[in-house]
Amino acid sequence: MASAKSTIMQDLYFKKNSPVQTSVTEVECYICGRGLRDGCSISAKTLPNGMALFCELHYSLQ
Repeated sequence: MASAKSTIMQDLYFKKNSPVQTSVTEVECYICGRGLRDGCSISAKTLPNGMALFCELHYSLQ
């Protein structure tokens, strides 16, 4: 029995990745504006109209 030769050919395609775009803002309370720089802890809460950040004083009010 004769052996058959097989060849696999393929093209490599490298997709160019688009640059990642990010934005950064300082964390502060949605109500009073205090933030980490003021020594407050900040927590995020999901509300019907989106996400909001609150300090420890205003988090329980929502």
